[in-house]
This record gives sequence, structure tokens and C-alpha cells, in this order.
Amino acid sequence: MFANRFTAFVDACTLASVLRRNLLLTLAEAEFFRVRWSGQVMDETQGAIEKILAGKGHSDASQRAATARANMEEAFEEAMVSDYDALLCVCAGWPDPQDAHVVAAALKTQAATIVTENIRHFPPDRLSGLNIEAKSADAFIADTIALDTGRAVAAIRSMRGRFRKPEMTPDKLLLEMEAAGLTETVDILRLYVQSL
Repeated sequence: MFANRFTAFVDACTLASVLRRNLLLTLAEAEFFRVRWSGQVMDETQGAIEKILAGKGHSDASQRAATARANMEEAFEEAMVSDYDALLCVCAGWPDPQDAHVVAAALKTQAATIVTENIRHFPPDRLSGLNIEAKSADAFIADTIALDTGRAVAAIRSMRGRFRKPEMTPDKLLLEMEAAGLTETVDILRLYVQSL
């Protein structure tokens, strides 16, 4: 079942964004790739979601963030990567030492890609020797859609249908994606707006 899918390790900075998170997990659910994360990534994600929600004035930001995390972990039970501490020594000397755990966990799970918004923290020359590449969520999502556009558009249409408060039209979804910096993704999906 998994032979034709690759593994993507998703960084907290990508999962914190509602739209990026929804798009990535929708495509993972549609079996385009296997999604992986670590406990530390989920801790950081939960903290970032809480901060975003608190900044928007939600008094229950902590509970909402915990629920978002629990929902992700329940939906993707196999995503959690652990026991990667032995690989941290291989990951010394990164531009941001705080990102060594991301590389170690990606190595442990044999991820082909690290999906992150902090591309500069993962130099291609360092990653290539580990057979890993780093991509922004936008580039990764756009590339994933291009693998099987019809199936990806159908999955994203289902995702759009889950937005209820407020409901989201296809055009509004593309505007939201563009505002979130998902320009490569929008360029592909714009051709299929009638199917979204």
C-alpha cells in the first residue's frame, strides 16, 4: 500500500498555519505521501497555534490549540517519530541548532522531504548528503498536486466543503491561499477553479 508513496517530515512552522495544515493533511489523507512529525514538533505546533489564537483574542486559545494537536495526532496515529536522539550527533552544525531535531527525526523515518517555511535553516548542500530536501509548504503542495491533479483537486474540494464558518467558495479559497503565500499552489489550482 505504501510502496508508491514517499515520506514528508513536516515542521512546526508549517503546521501552525490553519490553511497550510489543512492542505497538507488533506493531501496526506488522500495518500499522496506519508506525513511524519515528532513530539517536539507537535509541542512547538501547539504553542504556535495557541499564540496565533490568543493574538486573535480567543480566551480559550490554550484549549483550542490542544484540541487541534489531539485531532492531528488521532487522525495520523502513525505520524509520530520517536527514538531519534542517537541521530542528533549527525545533525550538529546547522544554521539554527534548534532545527537539529527536525533533521534527526526526518532521518529516523527516512523522509525524502522536510516541509518547512524556514528553508534557509536547511542548506541544500548539507541535506543532499542525507538524501533529504527541504521545501516550503507552497512548493511541496504544488508539486504534490502536479502528481495527480484530478485526484488532488477532488481532495481539496472536499477540504473546502468542510469550511463552514464561514463557508468558502472556490474563489475565496484561492484568495486565502494567495494571502497565505501559497502562490505556486494557486497558480496550479486557478486552472481548476470550477472543479474546486
